[in-house]
Amino acid sequence: YSAPVIQDKITGGRAQITGRFSTDEAHDLAIVLRAGALPAPVNVLEERSVGPSLDQESIDKGVKAALLGGALVLLFMAVYYGFAGIVADLVLVLNIVLIMAGLAAFGATLTLPGIAGIILTIGMAVDANVIIFERIREEVRRGLTPRAAIDEGYSRATLTILDANVTTVVAAII
Repeated sequence: YSAPVIQDKITGGRAQITGRFSTDEAHDLAIVLRAGALPAPVNVLEERSVGPSLDQESIDKGVKAALLGGALVLLFMAVYYGFAGIVADLVLVLNIVLIMAGLAAFGATLTLPGIAGIILTIGMAVDANVIIFERIREEVRRGLTPRAAIDEGYSRATLTILDANVTTVVAAII
């Protein structure tokens, strides 16, 4: 529209274009400047497309990480806590199967946040089991019978587990 010469620094958002313009040309230039419709060339330096295959690759990696982490957790629980750990492992697997069944029933898609939620569920379940098992071990060391140690261990662990779950829910809400 014009070939301006910049004579001074443009400060305060105001500038002046000088030249040999007719009144109509100056008026047209002012309209174009106000509308912001000056043509600007676009040079594409790089172009990338993000499609569903990239997301699927991330989900596949997330599933692999969840399976590997879950297998290591199950192995640890079984080795460290013995029979009680194996029982906890079976219940944990049942928990995950029920989550997957719920997702399938609602036709939900498994996404990265969903995988993270399942991993969080595994972590919280293992945390609760470890708290209970350690409390039971403390009670056995105090000399209680196995049945009394289990009762006392569960009752002493309940508030700690409740506190951990409430804290997690509050953090999730925030």
